[in-house]
Amino acid sequence: MSIFSEDDRPAPQPIHQIGQDLAMLSLAEIDQRIEALKSEIARLMEIRAKKDASRSAADAFFRKIG
Repeated sequence: MSIFSEDDRPAPQPIHQIGQDLAMLSLAEIDQRIEALKSEIARLMEIRAKKDASRSAADAFFRKIG
């Protein structure tokens, strides 16, 4: 059993922070960040498409006739 609770542990640092200084990164680190950001963009696009479909279905259901 740990002497620290789960809530007291520091949150892991994200791979990349928007606006962060990139001057000291190696090419491999830059490539790693690019892949992580591409994956996140794909995830966001998937969620957006699902929400758009839900909204379209709701709009069609509640559309007033005449």
